[in-house]
Amino acid sequence: MSWLPDPETLRLLVLVGERGSLTAAAGELGLTQPAASKRISQLERRLGVRLLVRSRQGSVMTEAGEVVAGLARTVLDDLDALVAGAAELRQRPSARLAVAASLTVAEHLLPAWLGELRAAAPDLRVGLEVTNSTRVCALVRDAIVDLGFVESPGNVVGLHARAVACDRLVLVVAPTHPWGRRRRPVTVAELARTPLIAREAGSGTRDTAERAFAAAGAERVAPLLELGSSAAVRSAVLSGAGPALLSELVVAPDITTGALIEVPVDGLDLNRTLRAVWRTGFRPTGYVAALIELATRG
Repeated sequence: MSWLPDPETLRLLVLVGERGSLTAAAGELGLTQPAASKRISQLERRLGVRLLVRSRQGSVMTEAGEVVAGLARTVLDDLDALVAGAAELRQRPSARLAVAASLTVAEHLLPAWLGELRAAAPDLRVGLEVTNSTRVCALVRDAIVDLGFVESPGNVVGLHARAVACDRLVLVVAPTHPWGRRRRPVTVAELARTPLIAREAGSGTRDTAERAFAAAGAERVAPLLELGSSAAVRSAVLSGAGPALLSELVVAPDITTGALIEVPVDGLDLNRTLRAVWRTGFRPTGYVAALIELATRG
């Protein structure tokens, strides 16, 4: 497109709608009434639609004018975000980004994202808290951190969320476990009545597994062990203590080497979406927006 309206003319149009007067809108922007009228007329000619009906009582938006003014507000909001983000980038020597992430994201995905962000902004200081998904949401909601990453499949109350990656849980056992040699998949009923090594309540991995069993109409027995990290669960499985449902990101190298055996499960949806979360009413800009974009690109 060879021509685009300038931001000041768009602000003028929005203000006319809000103030109900071209003169009042012009005065707020430091323009004379003739100059403001000329700007609106040029905009109308360029767009090919009539935006205002002028009278002695003031200026009234046409239906087309209301639509264009609404679009103009969106454009101006984006421009304001751009300016705010650039201002944040100018403060690089003191810039700091506070992030919280669930264990799987923090251990297997976030280091690459942060490495790429730091390569572009070497003076940026990043504070990272690694905890379970429930705690991540609380930290974001209480404005203790700027951005969070969670594995939990449930709704995140009071937060905005954006999908950044996909993952799935897999059932793994040590090679010495009887399931390591079976040829047919484990059924939901079999898995539900088998005590598993599990993450603690509040973790995204535990939440995903419990929701999958509930969706399949299966009631689980109590866990064999409850441990506070995926690394601890993995170690327990490697030792032969029992089976576990773990993120494919965590156990993929072990499955490749044969240190762990993936056992197919029939009738259980163990896929999940990893998400970035931020406070409702907060518009991601600057480094926060950049990290979300890096995570989304993978």
